Amino acid sequence: MKRPSSHLVAVLQALFVTFLWSTSWVLIKIGLKNIPALTFAGLRYSLAFLCLLPFLLRPASLAAMRGLSGRAWARLVVLGLLFYAITQGAQFVGLFYLRPATVNLLLSFTPAFVALLGIAWLAERLTALQWTGAGLSLVGVVVYFYPVSLAAGEVIGLAVVAVCVLANAGSSILGRHINRSGDIQPLVVTGVSMGVGAGVLLAAGVGGQGLPRLSPLDWAIVGWLAVINTALAFTLWNHTLRTLPAVESSIINNTMLIQIAILAWLFLGDWLSGQEIVGLVLAVIGTLIVQIARQKRVEEAS
Repeated sequence: MKRPSSHLVAVLQALFVTFLWSTSWVLIKIGLKNIPALTFAGLRYSLAFLCLLPFLLRPASLAAMRGLSGRAWARLVVLGLLFYAITQGAQFVGLFYLRPATVNLLLSFTPAFVALLGIAWLAERLTALQWTGAGLSLVGVVVYFYPVSLAAGEVIGLAVVAVCVLANAGSSILGRHINRSGDIQPLVVTGVSMGVGAGVLLAAGVGGQGLPRLSPLDWAIVGWLAVINTALAFTLWNHTLRTLPAVESSIINNTMLIQIAILAWLFLGDWLSGQEIVGLVLAVIGTLIVQIARQKRVEEAS
């Protein structure tokens, strides 16, 4: 029997991870009924880090960490602050105020936002195709929200998610840079960055929001999110980044936009109107165009 190629295995693993991450949004929305947002996020990632800690303490992992340069350590610390403390913390707070599909729609604009930031930060000129994709993503967001009618809580949620998008853009660039080099084991990347971010999140959550009494269901949600949807999923995702091209990873990751909308409808009764569905589809197409155009540009330059 012919064994599947490493590429096919990586694709299947990535699809599995995106499904796990999509279920997280529903579980988080349920858990936020009783658990303060930052405390919830801090508990999730702190428990996930504890799950990874025994593996980080193995001789091979310890040797790998001892071999890291000061610059590599600094990058992992910054990644932890950006991707876990800020991005994930803001995501939990955003989900407290907004619908899962709304938060994920705004986060899907991250690639287009990264491309636009490249004009100022990297002096890059966008191609016509990149401008088209960014514009289409923006049109999708406008269609989704039109006509604009926001409650006070939704305005707060949108402001928080805007911070989330900024941090997510920075962590995407940094995370890809770290994993692409292949110099640091995926477990070390995940464990160290998560440990840093989780510590900051938990301190901020407990210090600012307190630690409430959790029901068995609450602990079950936190435990599942920590062990399966975080410790396992993030390590597996970092592993797939070593095999899959950026475009394929982006396409697979973007399926979450549709997955989350379907899961929120099935388990939360969160119906989307026809106009909102059109907005989501436009945003997905625009995001893919930006990512594919960027990858073609990278390949042509190499």
